[in-house]
Amino acid sequence: MRPGFPRTRRHFLLSLAALGASPVLAPNRVLGANQPEGDWPRRFQNADGTATELPAAPARILSTSVTATGTLLAIDAPVAASASAANGKFFSQWEATARERSVENIWPAGRVDLEAVYAVSPDLIVVSATGADSARDHLARLRAVAPTIVVDYGRQSWQELARDLGQATGLAAHAQRRITEFDRHVADIKGNLILPRGQVNLISYNGPGASNPIATRDGVHGQLLRALGFDVEAPNPRWHGTADPSSDFIWAAYEFLPELRAGTTFLLRTDDAGVAEMLRDPMLANMPSVRAGQVYALGPNAFRIDYYSATEVVDRIQRLFGR
Repeated sequence: MRPGFPRTRRHFLLSLAALGASPVLAPNRVLGANQPEGDWPRRFQNADGTATELPAAPARILSTSVTATGTLLAIDAPVAASASAANGKFFSQWEATARERSVENIWPAGRVDLEAVYAVSPDLIVVSATGADSARDHLARLRAVAPTIVVDYGRQSWQELARDLGQATGLAAHAQRRITEFDRHVADIKGNLILPRGQVNLISYNGPGASNPIATRDGVHGQLLRALGFDVEAPNPRWHGTADPSSDFIWAAYEFLPELRAGTTFLLRTDDAGVAEMLRDPMLANMPSVRAGQVYALGPNAFRIDYYSATEVVDRIQRLFGR
């Protein structure tokens, strides 16, 4: 038993289902971020406006956010344990990396088990401010175990999140190297693409009776395709069908999809089977991209963008449009 904690562990299994709307969150950063990586302690400014004192570089990180875990792994952070997706699995784009590094799958998104937290004995806990994998409601209990930081991947590119996590872990140089490596890869691919004419759009196609999120120009998906040279169509913001604002997607009703005008459509979170389904949809037959047969899948991992899934998207674009 670690000093300072009760000898009798209580087992908390806590539901995260009832999360309310989040307030506007500030970008997270380390105060005095120009300090050298070895300069500790340091103070991390959390995305919820609070600050966390970090006494030393962590050696055992617990990520309660499966989405943040991909970026932690990308910067070579010492992740000891991580929450998984709601299905109990790690994201497939980095699952092999997590296995190689013996990352423990501690619980599925939507639950927090404090007994498991104590068992991991982390020296840093990472919490997401928003999303289905947020443990924000349980910050007080988590902070009783170890220093806990709050990030907001929903308002950041993976590169911005990597910089923040790099500062919090003492791995800022690792983070910048990974970003530079990725940017170089994007530039190399961009120079060897033959792009389709006109605009493109990006849709998470779910069919009738459901939201069909359309990526914005300035969200992480739109930025990625624009970096490759594509002109991304901007969806009408009036189509947004949820109370929560989103910079990455317009959560549009199915009935709005035929109003999109781009000549090329990229589908998120699906493979070629999803393309075939959309092309067969009679409601969408007059979409310019459907009429032209220019609908392409970006893969099952393309909805949540981190270093690993972004690399998969770039490589798929190369296979589709490379010289």
